[in-house]
Amino acid sequence: MLIQPYLFFNGNCQQAFDFYRDALGAEYETLMRYRDSPEPPPPECAPPGWEDKVMHASLRIGSLRLMGSDDGSGQTARPQGFSLSLSVPDADAADRVFAALADGGSVIMPLGETFWSPRFGMLTDRFGVGWMIGVEA
Repeated sequence: MLIQPYLFFNGNCQQAFDFYRDALGAEYETLMRYRDSPEPPPPECAPPGWEDKVMHASLRIGSLRLMGSDDGSGQTARPQGFSLSLSVPDADAADRVFAALADGGSVIMPLGETFWSPRFGMLTDRFGVGWMIGVEA
């Protein structure tokens, strides 16, 4: 079994995934728009004007696959109650990734040494997604 995070956005999935690609050195595996679907999407998922919105996207970040889409139902709220936890190899990588993801977002816990990690911090990015960045001890 494998758990893979899937994020829903209110029409800005492309901007979010481009941001994650650049901030994390990720690469697209899949980017499918609603207009690319072999079957018409249900109107409650893709209202008129959403043809160019993201139906499904997949990014490869190291060994992680981050997936997401634009949800046209109007039911998507800011994510809460969880964070994506990203382990990086060293303090330099932590500094770089943390600064990139924090750009336009808000820092919850600045990067610093903790009893469990030589470098750990928490933030919410500009798209409302929580992140924990840490170097394994």
